[in-house]
Amino acid sequence: MPFEFKLPDLGEGITEVELRKWLVKEGDRVVEHQAIAEVETDKAVVEVPTPRAGIISRINCREGDTARVGEILLTIAEAGDAANTTRGSVGIVGELPEAKDEDSGPVTRQTFEVLATPLVRKLARERDIDLGNIRGSGPRGSITPEDLDREAVRPQPQLAADRFGPVERLPLRGLRRTIARNVIASQRATAFVSGMEEADITELWGLREREQHEVESRGTHLTFMPFFIKAAQHALREHPYLNAAIDDATETIILKQHYHFGIAVETPDGLMVPVIRDVDKKSILELAVEIHELGIKARERTIGIEELKGSSFTITNYGHFGGTFATPIINWPDVAIMGCGRISERPWVHKGKIAIRKILPLALTFDHRVTDGADAALFLGKVVRYLEDPALLFIEST
Repeated sequence: MPFEFKLPDLGEGITEVELRKWLVKEGDRVVEHQAIAEVETDKAVVEVPTPRAGIISRINCREGDTARVGEILLTIAEAGDAANTTRGSVGIVGELPEAKDEDSGPVTRQTFEVLATPLVRKLARERDIDLGNIRGSGPRGSITPEDLDREAVRPQPQLAADRFGPVERLPLRGLRRTIARNVIASQRATAFVSGMEEADITELWGLREREQHEVESRGTHLTFMPFFIKAAQHALREHPYLNAAIDDATETIILKQHYHFGIAVETPDGLMVPVIRDVDKKSILELAVEIHELGIKARERTIGIEELKGSSFTITNYGHFGGTFATPIINWPDVAIMGCGRISERPWVHKGKIAIRKILPLALTFDHRVTDGADAALFLGKVVRYLEDPALLFIEST
């Protein structure tokens, strides 16, 4: 008996996913627990396995569609039902030859992988409608003439839909849609304020230059991010209200006793925030290795959902892309995020004299419901102190 495979509950409160890629096609034989599709959740791309073996008789969703938990993704026929599976040119009335009608244009393989009568196929050719883009409403998902009528009147993407000039309309999908939802949720849920400071990191610059070869000999690359993390972690010990969350339901401030840092990573699909756990227990070198590994996993979209959850504080380095100052958006439910700008050479008063120094702009956005500007300014001052005198990071490390 055919088995209707529905999108399972993937946990983490996920209610819908975007179907990123099918790993099977109609007519394929699958074994139990075989991955059949890649879906994109709020943060990560995960593979969905099938709980049954059999033959894929029908695929109900197209790549790019949004599917909700409980929605039928595909139908799997048992081995004995193989004759009823869709292979090649199959229609409601049986197999159809994979050839062109004398009055038809080229027909794609996708067109023949749908259930439709010869009449519907003829009407589709006359109206220049791709049957592969229609989800049928007839028996077993077959396409009806009414489905064609609805498709014909459905608004189509247009390049010249703006009276001021040509435009292109792109659907808000995948990671970009998740980012949009998250930043709006953050803006609505927090009373955000930003403060800024500058640090003379000339000494830190020299330290990094001296140790770069040693770190590279161990198979990784030493960026400034591990130092930013350590400086922020040390400062948070004295300013715990920035390493926190707020429970709006109970009006409770949650002071976190752990230091799990979200690190913003730019990927081809948009910004992701992998989490490095227990940064207070890791060395500069260990942090460098983990940042490198998580960055690769984020850009390749192989990172797991758990690796994107549970941050207590966030750091974003927009200076890597040339930015100077910014007002970063809080990675809710955190209550604070620190942004690091572009390091530049500037005239600076150093030991009573003007000298050319390496200057780092810093910004801190925090939730004013949890703490105040004085606390935020003092925190930034501590971060500056650690970055300007990096020996303190090692002296005070436990």
